Amino acid sequence: MDKEKLVISGQYLTPAQIVTELDKYIIGQRAAKKAVAIALRNRWRRQKVTGSLQDEIMPNNIILIGPTGVGKTEIARRLARLSGAPFVKVEATKFTEVGYVGRDVESMIRDLTDKAVAMVTEEQMETKQAQAKENAENIILDILIPPVQKESNISVSSEFGTELSQNDEELENAGTRETFRKMLQNGTLDEREIELELLSSGGPNMQILGPMGLDEMGMNISDLMGNIMPKKKKKRKMKISDAILILEKEEAEKLIDKEAVIKDAISRTEKSGIVFVDEIDKIASKSASQGSGEVSREGVQRDLLPIVEGSSVNTKHGTVDTDHILFIASGAFHVSKPSDLIPELQGRFPIRVELDSLSEDDFIKILTVPENALIKQYKAIMATENVELNFDESGIREIASLAATVNEEVTNIGARRLHTILTTLLEEYLFDAPDNLKNNKIMIDGKNVRNTLDEIVKSTDLSKFIL
Repeated sequence: MDKEKLVISGQYLTPAQIVTELDKYIIGQRAAKKAVAIALRNRWRRQKVTGSLQDEIMPNNIILIGPTGVGKTEIARRLARLSGAPFVKVEATKFTEVGYVGRDVESMIRDLTDKAVAMVTEEQMETKQAQAKENAENIILDILIPPVQKESNISVSSEFGTELSQNDEELENAGTRETFRKMLQNGTLDEREIELELLSSGGPNMQILGPMGLDEMGMNISDLMGNIMPKKKKKRKMKISDAILILEKEEAEKLIDKEAVIKDAISRTEKSGIVFVDEIDKIASKSASQGSGEVSREGVQRDLLPIVEGSSVNTKHGTVDTDHILFIASGAFHVSKPSDLIPELQGRFPIRVELDSLSEDDFIKILTVPENALIKQYKAIMATENVELNFDESGIREIASLAATVNEEVTNIGARRLHTILTTLLEEYLFDAPDNLKNNKIMIDGKNVRNTLDEIVKSTDLSKFIL
């Protein structure tokens, strides 16, 4: 289920099954999970529609509304991993309107296309791995045991004498190569050093100054200079274990069809790409009154609009149509609200989902239930030092209670508060583990948590800076 995770036993996952997969990593937020599951399923449904109507079916873009740390970004990230689709996360505040120095909104599509190309390239290289491995082994064997050079004109002194001598040498060489190949495959030669001639990765450090850079033009400096500047080769000495990895990658790259890769990548970008636009509330404004020298937040929205509506974007790989790319936006909307976005942009995000603030019970589940739960992570970290770390029920509840209290009294940063509390709680154990805690067992209970963190929690000033 690595490559086509939405397909299990030949069946495409239903919205309910997608939600079940998301439940493994994200606690609560069922409304948001349902919305993204339906949006993802609709992409598959669109592919099943025949005729010209297929092109008319547009994705239902989504705005996730809720405070920081409640799972907005994690939902989008897990959705992308689950679908195996090209995915890119951008922050709306990084963009500026046309005419100002900064990132152009079209760069998000270029980044998405780059991700798709990398994804398809990796898949293609995996299919060529066996051949690439064999080619890499042959290169190393040619260095260790140079092949017999055949002479074009051999003077024969007797009827078969010289010819037999040549064949014998070839057979002996072939036998030696196979012996060395087995040694190479079982790791016997890993520590031996050889000299390889590799392409030098270093190039001229060039930069284009001005309001429009290569990012905005959809160009790459290495592509521009590749045909002008000759590629240099450099001899390097290295262990065979390192050389085989480098050569396998180089050989796999030679075997793949780059034109087919780019064609497939652009197709995936257009049909299944997902762009997650975070902090979209930061470019929403109640007032249009701004200084003449400031970047207009409304201007960024207007630049974003054609990308979301559907347009053609030039990339270094080719033209990409954004009509069917799924856009998921998110924002806390503490100061502004979705209706403060320009009406045209609001219309391109028809689905709005409000995520719930996290409660103490939610924190308990976040600490223990997900496959990547924080407590599981810290247990695994301490196990590397031969230290067994355990949390009893009272300790877990106390951590959750403190997180809820600090979020309420200081700033609500959602589940991220658990990271800061656990880091502070376990600081001494993490510091002492290599020297003083080998083969020890640590039990974190409620009393232990209170003794370590009580004073910090009681002091609002300390809580702001520490927790």
